[in-house]
Amino acid sequence: MPAPPRPSIHLLPGHAKRLRHGHPWAYSNELRMDAEAKALPPGSVVRVLDVGGEALGCAIFNPHSLIAARLLADDPDAVIDREFFRARLEAAVALRARLFDEPYYRLAHAEADRLPGLAIDRFGDVLAVQANSAGMDRLLPELLAALDEMFSPRAVVLRSDSPARTHEGLERSVSVASGVLDGPVEVHEDGVRYLADPVAGQKTGWYFDQRSSRSFIARLSGEGRVLDLYSYSGGFALRAAAAGARHVVAVDRSEAALALGERSAELNGVAARCRFVRAEAFAEMARLAADGERYDVVVADPPSFVKSRKELKPGLRGYRKMTRLAATLTAPGGYLFVASCSHNVEPQAFAEAVRRGLADAGRSGRVLRAAGAAPDHPQHPALPESAYLKSLTLRLD
Repeated sequence: MPAPPRPSIHLLPGHAKRLRHGHPWAYSNELRMDAEAKALPPGSVVRVLDVGGEALGCAIFNPHSLIAARLLADDPDAVIDREFFRARLEAAVALRARLFDEPYYRLAHAEADRLPGLAIDRFGDVLAVQANSAGMDRLLPELLAALDEMFSPRAVVLRSDSPARTHEGLERSVSVASGVLDGPVEVHEDGVRYLADPVAGQKTGWYFDQRSSRSFIARLSGEGRVLDLYSYSGGFALRAAAAGARHVVAVDRSEAALALGERSAELNGVAARCRFVRAEAFAEMARLAADGERYDVVVADPPSFVKSRKELKPGLRGYRKMTRLAATLTAPGGYLFVASCSHNVEPQAFAEAVRRGLADAGRSGRVLRAAGAAPDHPQHPALPESAYLKSLTLRLD
């Protein structure tokens, strides 16, 4: 029996321009949300039609989400199966092979890799998969089949615990979809070996997005005293120690993350120069300042302070306070790295919060580098909001 025709959704008059110009989303208020559309199961693959009936492509559709349609392909009748995923993943792997020597990276980065609502991190022979849209969640069997054919992974972890899933009406959970994991996995980065936990760690277990900034900060850290705040499992700290820093302090609230950092320090032979401190970063900065501590390099890479637009003002005050405290701990002629992963914070607003924090600390300096995520986290050109990560590296007088 031939497959039933693919259902169609219809754009309202005047709302086709953005999609025609390359935007990958259609919002619910741009679509004719009639009874037929509302009855479609979340995650359905649909044809997207303009008001005149012209097909603009196929998409995954969720009638209960603000981002109702996410384009998959220009062909409205494209077959979305394991071969579709294999082709998209092969393109993603080819790009990463030009960027990195070893298979430790963000393998698929959602819309920018033409896999909307999907993130995959690669830890050698272990894969961590996040399906953050109803469509990708529904297509997981085809995706997992493609991953198995391409990589024969030792294990695939489904990190179905992102807060974004709640906006799609999806449950949150973590599971091992295939294979067996008997503990943390290794991450290799420019000769440094880290331990990461794809099952119980934050996000997918590791933050590949700060790779380029870790390399830059490592070059500034040789023979210096380094403070790594919000360290997680020692991302910046271990790179600094491996680059020759004589004394490194890593601060985080997570006992489990710090334990992985300590084990990683042993793996790299730098444990004697590293100290891991469980503490709340603001309180620890205030304590260190009161004790007169100063560091040649200070890193402040916090979790998101702004998870929604209503949190913008208090979040910016948080970045300002963080910068003030971190700058106070930075020695004259030292380097300060500050970052924000809050996609609701514009780069200009973040830079202004940093400027005010420096002024509050009575410090001056110059910006050496403004950066975003590493290149395995590409940005979709029509989605400026996907440029979530921003950082500034300054030399302070």
